[in-house]
Amino acid sequence: MIPTLAELRTALDEGRATSLQLTDAALAHIADPAGEGVRVFTKVYSAQARAAAQASDLLRGAGLPRSAIDGLPISIKDLFDVAGDTTLAGSVALQGAPAARENAVVVQRLLAAGAVIVGRTNMTEFAYSGLGLNPHYGTPRNPWDRATGRIPGGSSSGAAVSVTDQMAVAAIGTDTGGSVRIPAALCGLAGFKPTARRVPLTGALPLATRLDSIGPIAASVACCAQLDAILAADTRPLPKPARLAGMRLAVPTNIVQDGMDSHVAASFRAALSRLSAAGALLEEIVVLEFDELASINATGGLSSAEAWTWHRALIERAGDRYDPRVLSRIRRGQGMTASDLLELLDARVRWIASLEQRIAGYDALLMPTVPVVAPTLAELTEDDVYYRTNALILRNPTFINFLDGCALSLPCQTPGTAPVGLMIAAAGGRDRDVLALGMMVEALLQKRV
Repeated sequence: MIPTLAELRTALDEGRATSLQLTDAALAHIADPAGEGVRVFTKVYSAQARAAAQASDLLRGAGLPRSAIDGLPISIKDLFDVAGDTTLAGSVALQGAPAARENAVVVQRLLAAGAVIVGRTNMTEFAYSGLGLNPHYGTPRNPWDRATGRIPGGSSSGAAVSVTDQMAVAAIGTDTGGSVRIPAALCGLAGFKPTARRVPLTGALPLATRLDSIGPIAASVACCAQLDAILAADTRPLPKPARLAGMRLAVPTNIVQDGMDSHVAASFRAALSRLSAAGALLEEIVVLEFDELASINATGGLSSAEAWTWHRALIERAGDRYDPRVLSRIRRGQGMTASDLLELLDARVRWIASLEQRIAGYDALLMPTVPVVAPTLAELTEDDVYYRTNALILRNPTFINFLDGCALSLPCQTPGTAPVGLMIAAAGGRDRDVLALGMMVEALLQKRV
């Protein structure tokens, strides 16, 4: 079992562990030549992490812990600025670029809370895929069925595996179309995508600023709630588990359940049955807005438009250094006109208003985070299979990014079987409600019957 933040904090408070011990254990997992560390991290901060851990132990010994994560090893995705480092975002095209002059806001908030940042985690190049493959630094293998070799999910691939393999107790990633929730789902973890405006993006290399959000991947929903509060500088008491009885939960039937494999379908339906038995009021609904999104994005979508704008000068200089699959997706934005973009932005406003009205009477939406278990790496060697699988895996999470909503993925499979994520989602600004509901759902699903 992966320890939670609360369990490790209690161990520190009771003197059963020190931050230095936890940090040394995390660094040992990273350095293990038989492990995934070489593919999980693009940079390891060994000396800085040990120094931060020693400082944390001194402060704790003096009765001055800074926060609930003080002294705990945390990993950060390779697109957050760290003063003195060049932010590479899983690419080699930016090698030699100027180093960051200051920390990203989220990095600074973690450091102020006493987090021990152990390193920068690998990712899909420039965050532009939901699969997690990286030809430059290698692809971390999913902890489930590692011998076969399965994808970790992306783009926050190293983030998830850093937690499953206890190289960090939690990880900070980004989510533009599912890049926190997908690896969490495929690797059996909790992952939270907040409303985009909740956590500042300053100092994070963008994919699409209108869709990007920053969130945690960790062992439990409560861990995610704790980290989200720190990233958002939200000083209110943490959400408490909500009562399931009487909750109105909408289960979309169109699109989001298409293409489910038998294991995901059985796990999802079993989870819904247990929620219903616990008193939740589940209602299957058709979400017409989901049917409309493909046509709205037909000219390329916000990600392509914004990515092309950011990357076009770099592509002129170093396009031959990009992952060709990432480059081809970025180039989709090259053909978009100003009219295309303005029409897309207007359509998004109308789409959000329509969808928010449709779900206003419900406490949350429930859907499979990803409709299939983690594919094997061998399956994705052909480009057509890669692009088709990427579209399938991104499909459900993307709805919530376009909504500017918030969403949580938590495990719903039977222990010992392939990881499956249950997504709990809501309109923007309902972050604490989603986390509170997620805590209760997680507790219910973890009870063995």
